[in-house]
Amino acid sequence: MTEKRPFYGRKEELFVLHQEYKKSTSSLIVIRGRRRIGKSRLIEQFSQNLNIVSFTGLPPEPKITDEIQKKEFAYQMSKNLNMPEIKTDNWSELFLHLAKATSKGQVLIVFDEISWMGSKDPAFLGKLKIAWDTEFSKNPKLMLILCGSVSSWIEKNILSQTGFLGRISIDLVLEQMPLCDCVNFWKSLKKRVSAYEIFKILSITGGIPKYLEEIIPEQSAEDNIQRLCFKPRGILYREFDQIFSDLFTKRNETYRKIVIELINGSKSLDQICESIKYQKGGSISKYLNDLETAGFVSVDWTWNFANKKISNLRKFRLSDNYTRFYLKYILPQKEIILQKNFVRESFMMLPNWSTIMGFQFENLVFANRLSLYNCLKINPADVLIANPYFQRKTSRNSGCQIDFLIQTRYHSLYVVEMKFSKSKIEPSCINEVDKKISSLTVPKRFSIRRVLVHVNGVQDSVEESGFFDYIVDFSSLLQL
Repeated sequence: MTEKRPFYGRKEELFVLHQEYKKSTSSLIVIRGRRRIGKSRLIEQFSQNLNIVSFTGLPPEPKITDEIQKKEFAYQMSKNLNMPEIKTDNWSELFLHLAKATSKGQVLIVFDEISWMGSKDPAFLGKLKIAWDTEFSKNPKLMLILCGSVSSWIEKNILSQTGFLGRISIDLVLEQMPLCDCVNFWKSLKKRVSAYEIFKILSITGGIPKYLEEIIPEQSAEDNIQRLCFKPRGILYREFDQIFSDLFTKRNETYRKIVIELINGSKSLDQICESIKYQKGGSISKYLNDLETAGFVSVDWTWNFANKKISNLRKFRLSDNYTRFYLKYILPQKEIILQKNFVRESFMMLPNWSTIMGFQFENLVFANRLSLYNCLKINPADVLIANPYFQRKTSRNSGCQIDFLIQTRYHSLYVVEMKFSKSKIEPSCINEVDKKISSLTVPKRFSIRRVLVHVNGVQDSVEESGFFDYIVDFSSLLQL
């Protein structure tokens, strides 16, 4: 008997789906998110003990036509429903046969990788919409889930289209797993492994469950990284090209140029256009929006403390830890890795290791801000704005950049300094933070709270100084 794979987290998402399934009317659900984020695993967990009929689109290879997609759909329907295979070249007929076979009783239908399934036929979604209105929705105990990794395609062709307006019950966007769930992949060892050891893995995987499933808890972080990233058979050695070819088939190279430009830090739109020699306009904005929707890039913005008005200045940040690590450290070493000449000790000595780990550390904290609020005893409902903060240098103001700044309704500003270091944080960080705060233009009625987030401890003199109101250990975010 095959051992069942453990499933961690996603309690809120499962609750939402189960509540929806209890309704006395049919439901049309969208589930989307980055590749490997766990969409199929979520559906698998949700559908336990349910009557499920599942279909998966074929990957978008050059020779895969709409006709082949329809034949595959017909084959899967025949197999799933134990019925003769339908011979037709019309999606409407396929949907009609499926609707008739699922017209009574509780049933869950899943169209996985919907963009692959329907991208070759411009009438696919129109026919699906008609089938939903006239057939599927007539069964009050039916739920249809449209699932996909190409979030921009789903947003453009389903969520933003008038044909599906008012028909989508839930649009469920899967984000990276919170740190407190990520640690469960270390199983019984999670209490015995240091926060720094766990960080070294998460600095590469982020909260992507598929990558975390690949770790061997009994191995050290270094051995896991070597096996997954720096061996030709490692999943993280091979993963990047697959992700980008699947998501951004037509304009793959432009997307690559953008993310490569963001490896060493956030940049404004003007800086990106100048670096990749691309004209500023609608096209580049669309590329950035696609990368944001797909979960690879985040947009950071600044604001006015007094009136909370958002500035027009935006910076784009590479928020996917795996993408940065691959482009910075795996890709340049690919030939050496293929020749099996890359030894384990090598990657800790790679260029700018501490700087890049600093960016990865910040991404993990940004993605787990609710856990940080808890450490700071901040009610999330009291947070007005929270974001990396940057102040332009002008004739009146000094320029400065705050790693993370939280503004609450009680006129409190939490200035959060995130420090990655392989050793304990030294007192020099106090002067650095003090200088940043001195550069801020803050209204008189505001209070400032100083926060330090670290991963490897702080020297006694830092704590004894009393400079920081809160010193947060990364292990607190892991809830170890």
